[in-house]
Amino acid sequence: MLLKYENGISIPEALNISLTGILVVMLMLAVLAVLVVLLSKGVRFAESMAKKEQKAPEIKTPVNTEKPVNTVTLPDTDSEGQLDLYKTDEKTAAVIMAIVSDESGIPLNRLKFNSIKLIEK
Repeated sequence: MLLKYENGISIPEALNISLTGILVVMLMLAVLAVLVVLLSKGVRFAESMAKKEQKAPEIKTPVNTEKPVNTVTLPDTDSEGQLDLYKTDEKTAAVIMAIVSDESGIPLNRLKFNSIKLIEK
């Protein structure tokens, strides 16, 4: 004698229906996961193709080895110019100049400081 629910379905039939439902849901989730992976690869491929198309062809220009006559170049280790300090010492000025060089990404010998002035609040 099998136990039956009120609607006439036995316990093994109910377990069979439940198991089938769970398997269908898991199968659909697996299919969705595969579709997401394939879609992701397709988008990456399309982006890489678009980047390749956007790259402009390199135009080779002739290299001019002559130096311009009126250009002044800074040496790699020295700087040029004069720095006026107002109400500040050389150590503080050196720290300020180093911070400006670091934050801007420009080498210190390529920057020109005219003056550094302490502003009191």
